[in-house]
Amino acid sequence: MKTIKNMFIAGVTAIAIVFTVSSCQKGFDAKTYAPAKPLPSYGGFSSSKDIEPGNLVAYWPFNSDLTDSIAKTVGVATGTSFSAGVAGKGLQGADKSYAISNTSAAIQGLHNFTISLWAKMPQNTNALGLMSIANNLTFWGNFDVFFDTGDDLTATSGILKVHMWNKSASATGTDAWLGGFKVDKPWGNWINILVTYDDAASKVTVYYNGGAAGNTVANGFAPLDWSAAKQMVFGTMQFQTTPSLTTNTGAQDWAGFLTGTLDQVRIYNKILTTTEISALYNLEKAGR
Repeated sequence: MKTIKNMFIAGVTAIAIVFTVSSCQKGFDAKTYAPAKPLPSYGGFSSSKDIEPGNLVAYWPFNSDLTDSIAKTVGVATGTSFSAGVAGKGLQGADKSYAISNTSAAIQGLHNFTISLWAKMPQNTNALGLMSIANNLTFWGNFDVFFDTGDDLTATSGILKVHMWNKSASATGTDAWLGGFKVDKPWGNWINILVTYDDAASKVTVYYNGGAAGNTVANGFAPLDWSAAKQMVFGTMQFQTTPSLTTNTGAQDWAGFLTGTLDQVRIYNKILTTTEISALYNLEKAGR
């Protein structure tokens, strides 16, 4: 009798344990065991750092400092700070504020190139420089990206212009002007501006938010010679700095300063393909 009683107690205990364990376990959910979906790729790229890394000759991520992460040159700030960027931190401008950096040998040696930058800013009331590769001998720089004023400037559109000068060591040379391009919704949003130059064809092409805005062939422009380009300025025109980066003139009352944010300035020593340009835009926009 004792044996039967013990067997009965053991059986009841086992059933109770099974019931208790089963009641504590969650039901099987296939979703919790499925692998995480990979992030979408663009043009076969999953990260902006994978796009032509061997041809990236200058890169300012502005992640709380002014260092060109490729050449390791360090910029000097005048009144700028750092705030939220399109990825990490960005260079935060203000009135009468800008940053200056020395150019590297790789920038001085450019022929074919791609230059890309991001900006987020309020509507401009003066001509607003975003970035320049300075030319100390001329009014405009060797390379200038800015928003202009005019009839096409509205609360929902801006006037984008790009300027290039071909001879950094001389006050005589050839200009290449592009714009003004009427671009949509540039105020208060992160926007991408990208410029390519083909030295063999003297062709300059401007992209806005990953799409082509326009191009021009600058007859007599090639070969590009930026060997004497010594400085770059972020957040205004080259002639707005104190002292002015050009001996040609000083500050202009029609020009202003970036009171928004600049980020992810990249310079490649080759022309990116349209697939790479679209991928770079989408990946940086996604913070990748």
